[in-house]
Amino acid sequence: MVKLRLRDNEHVSDAVKRFRKLVEHSGIKKEMRRREYYEKPSETKRRARRRAERRDLMARKPGGSA
Repeated sequence: MVKLRLRDNEHVSDAVKRFRKLVEHSGIKKEMRRREYYEKPSETKRRARRRAERRDLMARKPGGSA
């Protein structure tokens, strides 16, 4: 849960910017997007496998990040 207290003499627009950063940093936005639609367990596993394959491919490439 994200909590935000308004500071003394703080503009609302500044508080909204801080709130957005807190929400983004906590991962709430990402979690909401993930839960927006139901995803079958097989699709979740397939996506994870493809992500791992891409990560391995990038690690094996010369000039990759590993």
